[in-house]
Amino acid sequence: MSGTALQSGKGHRDENFPVASRLIAPRHRPPVMAFYRFVRFADDIADHPAATREEKLRLLEEMRATLAGESDVSPEGVALRAALAERGLSPSHAFDLLEAFRRDVTKLRYADWDELLDYCRYSAMPVGRFVLAVHGEGEDLWPLNDMLCAALQVINHLQDCAKDYRGLNRVYLPADALAAAGARIEDLAAPAAGPALKQVIHSLAAKNADLLARARPFARTIADGRLALEVDLIQTLAEDLNAKLMRRDPLSEPVHHSKLDAARLFLGRLPRFAFQRLVSRA
Repeated sequence: MSGTALQSGKGHRDENFPVASRLIAPRHRPPVMAFYRFVRFADDIADHPAATREEKLRLLEEMRATLAGESDVSPEGVALRAALAERGLSPSHAFDLLEAFRRDVTKLRYADWDELLDYCRYSAMPVGRFVLAVHGEGEDLWPLNDMLCAALQVINHLQDCAKDYRGLNRVYLPADALAAAGARIEDLAAPAAGPALKQVIHSLAAKNADLLARARPFARTIADGRLALEVDLIQTLAEDLNAKLMRRDPLSEPVHHSKLDAARLFLGRLPRFAFQRLVSRA
């Protein structure tokens, strides 16, 4: 199976959270979009329901080798390699993400919260670290970035817990949380979550709320005002989604934002962000 055949057709406008939105300065969008296209294709490979494990790992290795300059097989790898060279940026964040996609192919269960956060170290945190690097922000912001990015990943896992299990036999809900609530993995195949599975989802969302609370100062620490606004918006969207996950059943109820929802949250948050930005820069 060719790599092209595995493409989902999903683009940056289809993601749960903004990717290189118009809030980002135009000069920074090309490297961010090259990074996104590389990651999007790798994600499509790892998540393809029909490709074999061997095919997926082979294609992911082709992407790694191309990014490393060992071949030119992957067009997405060639494009990202050029974008990184133009800006003098490291490929390490993209390499970390490839490790996450290899885990998606080879690891289908997670024992506990710490193991899930270790996965987020490779699947989510490098995305924010790369965007910070593009903007010339320092590594001192990584701890706050990492908490927000991990929280975003957990939200995605909770939203898609049934789809991941039904389509890929992949379960990110920690085994110890399922066991403590008396829930079974097979409960994810039901049209609606039973009491035990709801308890698991709601408790994980509550735990995730702590990550989001600790990440809240992140936007205020970013020097680039446009990036700070995008991060603040992402934080606000995440807090709202996570609150929904603390109440709703993602197996049977909507836990995604419409464009109208996102606009409402953005406009509602904007005056407070502007005031906090003014005070912090005074």
